[in-house]
Amino acid sequence: MAEKLEVGQIIEGKVTGIKPYGAFVALNDEVQGLVHISEVTHGYVKNIQDHLSVGDEVKVKILNIDEEKGKYSLSIRATEEPPKKSKKSDKTRPKREENTETAGFNTLKDKLEEWIQQSKERQEMYRN
Repeated sequence: MAEKLEVGQIIEGKVTGIKPYGAFVALNDEVQGLVHISEVTHGYVKNIQDHLSVGDEVKVKILNIDEEKGKYSLSIRATEEPPKKSKKSDKTRPKREENTETAGFNTLKDKLEEWIQQSKERQEMYRN
C-alpha cells in the first residue's frame, strides 16, 4: 500500500484529465483527486486549459479528504506564493484626505451630542 495521505500535505501529482470545472490529478497509483478551477492559480481562470494539460506534473496541497466517497480536494494555488501588490496601483489610486472629526463610523452617541448642539444653535439663531 502507498503512503498515507493527509490534509495539508503537499505532494507531486500528474494531471490525468481536464474538465471545464477542474483538473483530475493522480497522487499515486491508487488515489486521484480534483483541483477545482478556482484552486488552479491566484486570480481568475476562464479556461483551465490555458494553465494545465494532461500529463503535466504539478505540486498540489491536499485541502480535504472524504474517505467514504474516496474524494480528494486539491489545490495548486495553495502551493504558490500570492502575487505581490504592485506599487503602480497605489499611485494611480487617488489619496483621500480624512477629516477625523466627521469621517468614518462615528457612533450614534457621538453624533447625537453633535446634533443636539447644532439644534440648540439653530434655535438660538431663530429666537434672535
